Amino acid sequence: MIQARLLSLVSVCLLCACAGPKYTVDDGRKVDETLLGNIKAYGQGERALRPAIQRSADLKDAECDRQWELPFSVSTSYGWEERDRVAWVRALGVDERLTVVAVSARSPLNLGDKITEINGHHSEDGNDMLEHLADARDSGKSIGLTLSSGRKLKIEPFEVCRGYARLAPPNTPKMQDYHWLMELHPLEITRADLSEDEALWVVMWGQGLSEEGGARMKTYHYGSKVVGTLYQLVTLATGIKGAAMAAEAAVNAAKSVASTMVTDLIKQQVIEEGKALATDKLRQGMQDAGAQLGRAGMMDGMQAAAVNRGNLSGVSRIAATVFERADQWTFERVAKVGGNPLAGVMLSQKMLERKLTANAFALDVDRLVAINKVAKAKGMEGEVQAILGGFKPDELQTAMGAMPLASAPTAFSFESADDPGSQPFARGLVDAMLDMPAESAVHR
Repeated sequence: MIQARLLSLVSVCLLCACAGPKYTVDDGRKVDETLLGNIKAYGQGERALRPAIQRSADLKDAECDRQWELPFSVSTSYGWEERDRVAWVRALGVDERLTVVAVSARSPLNLGDKITEINGHHSEDGNDMLEHLADARDSGKSIGLTLSSGRKLKIEPFEVCRGYARLAPPNTPKMQDYHWLMELHPLEITRADLSEDEALWVVMWGQGLSEEGGARMKTYHYGSKVVGTLYQLVTLATGIKGAAMAAEAAVNAAKSVASTMVTDLIKQQVIEEGKALATDKLRQGMQDAGAQLGRAGMMDGMQAAAVNRGNLSGVSRIAATVFERADQWTFERVAKVGGNPLAGVMLSQKMLERKLTANAFALDVDRLVAINKVAKAKGMEGEVQAILGGFKPDELQTAMGAMPLASAPTAFSFESADDPGSQPFARGLVDAMLDMPAESAVHR
């Protein structure tokens, strides 16, 4: 009788074990190598930016509008196709659970930790967990977490100047969007091997863009409240499938509203990819792959950067009218948290040397001259010239004035940017997310 009961108990335990959730593992299958590389780049970028985000909190600028941040970032492969979930595991150890992919020095979490509960809430749906983490973050209160190991701990959100710095999702690596709440940077910036100060520049530059251009950008979106699952999924430092995932969620939750938006989003992504391809071809036509970056190479790279800036659309184009102001804002404040105020110039030079110009950190000549004036006022003009390999920004500007397309893409004025339009995604991905209906939350 006792043996029968023991056998029954063992059977129940085995059944319970079999019924438990099964998470993706790397079974050695072939995966999309491009996606795998993009996921690795995303992880590298997150590991550079997350400490810089924590570092930017030390600015404590009383004039900044504020946002809440976390000392770690997470990703989940929930909702991806099976083969792509394997790529996430192989690249970063990420499965369907919220997995820590980057930490700051002040984080009590470690790389690879799996979060299973947030303030007592548990779900096998990774997106639902992301939503709860975003809500908990934005409350500004202590967050109770439980890890897969059983460890329980408290996390304290911290405040930073408004303007989240985020990376494009690995499946849309060339996406860039500049908004007063958040900037999406293309994954190519990770190929510059960001130093600590350069990562800090990236983070604080976005904050400066928000401070200097926020009022102008908000003219075209009157509701500033962050609402609905979709925006939270994108604004959280996740690295999930991003825009495509959000659009898919919208279809499932509110097909009548979101189906058109999905079509427009796909079109927008194609347009952005096309712009990037055009810029790539322009660069290839101007530079020999093996050439050293001399004066001609610098001018060609800055020309390509100007083309990228001129090709921005929607709210991003409005943001582009104040890139110089963001540069100056960052230059004047980065030293307050122990950073090098010339990190932006050094980062730009690295971008130009590596032919990475489809981003906001490869300076066109107008921005280079503007930031050089700020540096000159601080007695740092000679250092700028040294970073540029001995070239003077003013001389480069004069030389570029003779180039036929030099000024056309950057003919901006702060007062003249028009309303980018009323169609879904016409103003950009981030702004469109603010218009998604709150009732489209997919987990209710």
